[in-house]
Amino acid sequence: MACLNEFQVYTSDLTSLLKWTCPRCEGHTKGFQMIEIIVDVEKCLQAFVGVAPDPRSIIIAFRGTQEHSASNWIEDLFWKQLDVTYPGMPDAMVHHGFYSAYYNTTLRHEILKSVQWAWKTYGRLPINVVGHSMGGALASFCALDLSVKWGSHKVQLITFGQPRVGNPAFAEYFNEQVPRTIRVTHENDIVPHLPPYFYYLGEWTYHHFAREVWLRETIVGNVVTRNETVCDCSGEDPTCSRSVYGRSVADHLEYYGVNLHADSRGTCQFVIGASNSAYGDILQFDGTIILSRYPQKRYPVESI
Repeated sequence: MACLNEFQVYTSDLTSLLKWTCPRCEGHTKGFQMIEIIVDVEKCLQAFVGVAPDPRSIIIAFRGTQEHSASNWIEDLFWKQLDVTYPGMPDAMVHHGFYSAYYNTTLRHEILKSVQWAWKTYGRLPINVVGHSMGGALASFCALDLSVKWGSHKVQLITFGQPRVGNPAFAEYFNEQVPRTIRVTHENDIVPHLPPYFYYLGEWTYHHFAREVWLRETIVGNVVTRNETVCDCSGEDPTCSRSVYGRSVADHLEYYGVNLHADSRGTCQFVIGASNSAYGDILQFDGTIILSRYPQKRYPVESI
C-alpha cells in the first residue's frame, strides 16, 4: 500500500489523481478516498491526503524529485550543509532546504488541516506518512511534526530512498518521537548515501535515523533471491546499504518493482481538467494549487 501510494503521487494529471481514475491508481488501492492535493508549483512540491480502506488509515504521500532533474539534485546533495537548529533542540541540526520545504510552505498548513478534517469526518484514524527521494525527507519532517502534535501512537512513517536530513542528535530525537519508522533502501541507490556521512565529524555530520530495511538481490548460479534485511537501530548499520558503494540512480527510481518517477517529461508539469465538477473546492494563491474533493472549512489548525 505505502509504495503504491507513493507511486501515484507522481501523477501529473491532478484531475485524474483527485478522482482516483489515473492509470496508476486503478486496481491498486481499491476504495481509496482522496481528500486533498497540494501543489507548490514554484518549488515543484506535491503531496496528497486521503483515506485508505485497508488498513483503515489516513495516508499522507509526498512526491519526490522528478526523474529528469534527479542528476542535478543528487549532485547538489553532495554539498548540503547542516545549517539550521531544529526548534527546541539546540544540538539537533538539519538541512534548511528540506526543513523549509515542509515547514515554510503551504504544505504543512494544508496537511494538518486535512488530517483535522478527516478525523472529524471519519474518526481518529491512524496516520501513515510516505515519501520517496526528497519526498521522503519531507515525509520525515511531517511525521515528526504530527507525532509531536498528536502522539507517536497515531503516526507511522515509511520512506523509500530518502536522503539524510539531520545530524546524530536529530536522529536520536527522531527515533524517540517517531518510533514506528521504516526507511527502505534499495541495492546501490545513491540517495540514501547523501549527504555524506563522516563518522569522524561527530555531531557535525549527517546521520540517518532508524530503522532501515535494505532490499537487495543475491545471485547463486541461476537462482536469484530477493532479500529484505532489517537493519540495526543505529541508523547507520555498516552491514546494510552502507556496505556497498551507492552510485545507482536506476536503483533509486525503482522500489519493490514499482517505477517511482513522474509521467511528464518536464521538470515540473501539472495538468488540471477543464471541468470543475470533480472538485469540492479549488484554491490558487502564492503559486500553490489546492484541490479538495470535498469543501473544507477554512478554520485554523488546532489540537483535537
